[in-house]
Amino acid sequence: MPSEDEMRPPTRIKPKGTSDYLAVMSQAVFKSGMAWRVVENKWDGIREAFHDFDVVRVASMDEPEIDALAQDTRVIRNRRKLNAIVSNAARMVELEAEHGSMKKYLRQAGDFEEQHCDSRGSLFVRNRTCCRSRERCHHRAGAYRGAHKSHAAE
Repeated sequence: MPSEDEMRPPTRIKPKGTSDYLAVMSQAVFKSGMAWRVVENKWDGIREAFHDFDVVRVASMDEPEIDALAQDTRVIRNRRKLNAIVSNAARMVELEAEHGSMKKYLRQAGDFEEQHCDSRGSLFVRNRTCCRSRERCHHRAGAYRGAHKSHAAE
């Protein structure tokens, strides 16, 4: 049973820049499948290890830097989570270049339920609704009409 601390809603932030968006997303990545308290206790070290979530700096992290993070006791040393954060930063850099800012990107997207799957299948896969029918896909979570063979016959 989750503790009262784990059940509380996340703190609302007012992002001042892309680093704030990356920080919040990274916290969600680390908290997935883990006790939130572990993440919160390591958060200052994680922030430091990820260069205060400077998006350009994190996006430019190479394999040796990620290898070093995977050995760094300040962070949660899950290689998949570390790679996800670097990939998310790189995608944010792309989105800023395309839209001018993360805020503009997110605002132009409209209501969450009306958004469609990101064609790259990477960061910001937006909902689990089949694109054509506007119904939840009954084949597997996260699948979109046309995204897998079982939709081809429909």
